[in-house]
Order: sequence, then structure tokens, then C-alpha cells
Amino acid sequence: MTKPNLMMRPALELIAFLAIAIGVVLRLIYLGSREFWYDEVLSLIVATGQNVNYKGPGASPVPLRDYTALLSLPAPANLGEAIATVRNVFKGLLGDVHPPLSFLSLHFWIGLFGNSEIATRGLIVFLSLIAIFAAYGLGRLLLGHRGGLLLAALLATNPYYLSHSLNIRMYGGLVLWTILSVWALLELIKFPTQEKTTAPKKDFLKLILWNILLIGAVAAGLLTQYLFAYWLITLSILVLICDRSHWWQHGLRLGAGVVLTIPWILWGTKQQLRNRPNLGGQFDRAGGIQHLWDVAQTLGSQLVLGDWVTSLPPTIPTITGCIMIFLLTACTISLWRQGVRRNLIIALVLGILPILLASAVDIINGKFTVGFGYGRTMIFILPGCLLLITLWLEKVAGKWQMPIALTLLVLYLSIGISDFSLRPRLMFHQIADLIQQEPTTPTLVVLNSNAWGHVLRLAYYTPPTTPVRLLARPPAKLAPSLEKVLSETKTSVYPRIIWLDSANPVWSRLKTEAEREQENQKIDKILHSGFQLTKQKQLSGTMSMDKFTVKVYTLSSK
Repeated sequence: MTKPNLMMRPALELIAFLAIAIGVVLRLIYLGSREFWYDEVLSLIVATGQNVNYKGPGASPVPLRDYTALLSLPAPANLGEAIATVRNVFKGLLGDVHPPLSFLSLHFWIGLFGNSEIATRGLIVFLSLIAIFAAYGLGRLLLGHRGGLLLAALLATNPYYLSHSLNIRMYGGLVLWTILSVWALLELIKFPTQEKTTAPKKDFLKLILWNILLIGAVAAGLLTQYLFAYWLITLSILVLICDRSHWWQHGLRLGAGVVLTIPWILWGTKQQLRNRPNLGGQFDRAGGIQHLWDVAQTLGSQLVLGDWVTSLPPTIPTITGCIMIFLLTACTISLWRQGVRRNLIIALVLGILPILLASAVDIINGKFTVGFGYGRTMIFILPGCLLLITLWLEKVAGKWQMPIALTLLVLYLSIGISDFSLRPRLMFHQIADLIQQEPTTPTLVVLNSNAWGHVLRLAYYTPPTTPVRLLARPPAKLAPSLEKVLSETKTSVYPRIIWLDSANPVWSRLKTEAEREQENQKIDKILHSGFQLTKQKQLSGTMSMDKFTVKVYTLSSK
């Protein structure tokens, strides 16, 4: 092994520190740079405790401001109302598929800072900054100061984590609980047996702190996402590998974290299963070779492509993932040959074992949890994979350490910055701008989707002061509902109609494109009977559910 030039070490540390600083700055710059996407606005209404009051649009138009009000946290008049709102957060989760911690923490955050994009994403950014610091601590424990900086720099600039650091879902926080739990566990494993019983007071306090951190991180992870159970299994296996003689002490610690989640499991999870007996149904899919593609796509997304994966053909993340599998395998072989085996095993356990466990369970049960959501359900493998790359840079790269590390960091930053700079994410802002061109004109918005993500995003970005009513129906039901509404009201009631034709109504898509075109022709015919088309615009975002054709109709002068 060729050792890196000693003069390069300060320069590499400086580059890593600058990369961390840039990663922090990018998170602050991009706080309000994009709209809430579909799942984010669902997080928002659950966190306000008002999704229990949500009623889907029916066959008659409703004031859009009625939905806008559901996205704000009601100001409690007394302690009893505040407690009732928190209770509603829990009630709203009983029909969901997620544990409560991320929504509950967002609830209190909104109470302090409001429900704007910048305010709400501030919570996830805050958690991601702690995760970056924790990554430094984990890296320093295993590889020293420079290794800690490199690991933190890779996490800070990683485009996949950058995206989820600005997403008010549970995945950004999940990385924090992942890193904190393994960092605390390895610190506890490091304590010699005699020090655990006869350590000075200072060291004893550290021992208590690491115990609290491990137990809290395990509990927090399980209360953030159910699939964190794979990570709990991973930690248990790590104990057997690194400190088998004290397995029962570590087992008690991990078990204590599980015990803290029992109240929710007995009450909340039980009712979720009762309300949604096929709670894992969203993961259903045919198996076969698809399981291998899921693994490849997940690695390609997390280690290279980031959120760009939502706009790319499936073959690109698959090919990218296969390349990453080859490179990670090469790193593993070279590290093993160099004799760097203990830390190599730790990195493989943290980064590779969880996805292998999940894949095995998927194959047995015919599910696809690994590939769901472009790999976001497996985000807890990201720190381990980055640790493996850092380990190779520190122990094997030699004279190539600086150029390879610099290239990787620049690549990560380029992908992340281009993601936020080049891809459109302002669809509903543009719809709101159309409405605001005539802010006092009574307007009927016709939407061929009653998916609450679409309805709530429209409500969030449309000023509540505008006289807008919403008719949102599944594509097959929209034409008759619209015809009935227009026949029962005077045409002057709605001097302007904005028709939003969603390319992906989410839960109510028509089976064929021919059926969709047929329904659209019906709506066109109804509107052209008394209105004239004055404007048409195509809107698109980063997903199929963000694609809309917007048509503005005004009363015909005939």
C-alpha cells in the first residue's frame, strides 16, 4: 500500500471541511426553493392534526380556502385544546402506514415557526446537520480525524441525502438515528470491561451518556419508520461480531430501546393493522429478477444519482447501481488484501447487510420494500456504504486519495446543485399566478383528480383571499359532475374556469390512454358550449404526478 504524501493530509482535511461547509450552505439556500411535493403536503396535514377533519371533494364545488385552513396549526385557546390537537395527530396516523415521531416533532416545530416551506423544512435541515456532525464522530472513532471529516463531507454532499435533508418526510431524520445508534454502540463496545465498573466519574458519565444515546436512537428510529427493524437486527449482528462476550449487556440496551416503543406498538400499530389490514400492500409486486434490479436501483440512487432518479428511465439507476456494486466489491477485496479487516467488516455490516436482509425478506414474501420510493425506505444503508468508501480512501487509495476524494465530492455537489437548479418544481405556483392575474374574479377550478395530495397542494399555494371554488373528481366522474354543476347554476356565477388535467390522478387513473382522451373530449365539449379557451399551458415537475395541462376558459361573448 502506498501511503499518501504527508503534505497532502492538511489539504485533504481542508477540502473535506469546505465540502461540509458547502453542504450546510446548500441546505440553507434551498430551504424554500421548491414546492412541497405530494407526500410532503400529506406530512403537513398530519402534523397539524387536521387530517381527521379532511373530507374529499364531492360532486359539488367547495371553497378552496376550506382546505387551505387544514394546513395550518389551529391556535389553541387553552391547554385542553392544545392536547386535543396532539391527540388528533395520533388519531390521524391510525389509518396511515408510519409511526408517529416524525409527524409529532413536525407538529411542535410548526407551533414554534409556522407552516411555510422554509419553516417546516428547517426541522429536517436541523436534523441533517446533527447527522453530519454524528458522521464525523463515527468516522473519527473508526478512522481518526481525517477519516471523520471525509465521512462527514461525503454525507453532507451526497445528492440523495441532500434531497432528503430538504424533504419534510421521515427519511432525513432516519439517517440521524442510524448514525447515532451505531456510533453510540461502538463507543460502548470500546469501553474495556474493567472501566465499566471502576471507571472515574468523568468516564462513568460518558458511559451513561452513550447508553442514553443508544437507547434513545433505537427507540427514535423504530418510532420513525417500521423498517428500521432491519437496522436493529444489523446492530445485534454487529454486537456478535465485535463484542460477543458482552452480548447480553448490549442486548439489554437494544431491548430497552424497543421497550420504549411498546406503548405505540400496542395501541397505534395495532389499530393501523386493524384499519389497514393490508398495511404492506403498497409493497406488493411480482418477484423474480426484479429483486436484483431493486438492489441495483437503490444503490445507484443513494450513492450517485440522488433525486434525479425520479426523472430518469429505470435502466439508468439500474446500470449505475450495477457499477456501484462492482466498485464496492473492488473496494472490499482491496481492503481485505491490505489486512483492514475489522473496520471493513463493520462497514459491510452497516452498509450491505441491511439491504441483503431486506431483499431476502422481500423474496420470501413477494414484496418490494427495497425498491419502494426509489430506495428511500432503505436510506439507513447510506452511512455504511459511505463509510466503506471512506475506509478505502483512507487505507488503500494512497497517492490517488486526493484526486479521487476531490472528484467524488465535486461529482456529488454537481449532481445535487443541478438537481435543484435545473429541474422545475413550481407547478402550483404557476397555477396560483394564473388565478392571481384576476384575483377578484370568481373562479371554478376543475381537477380530474380527487387525490388529496393534489387537492392540498393546490390549496396551499392558492391565496385564500381569492374567490376560488374547487370541483375535484376522478377522471371517469368529472364530466357528468361538471355538466350538472354548470346546468344548475347561472353561467355568470363562474366567469372563469380553470381546468387542471392531471396526467397522473394517482389513485383513479383510467386504464387506457384512449379512455383518458375520451373523457377529456367530453369536458372540452361541455366547456366550449358556454366558454372560450383563452390560455393553455403545460406544467411539469420531477414526477409523473406533477404533470398538468392547464386550460383557462372565460365566458363566451356570444
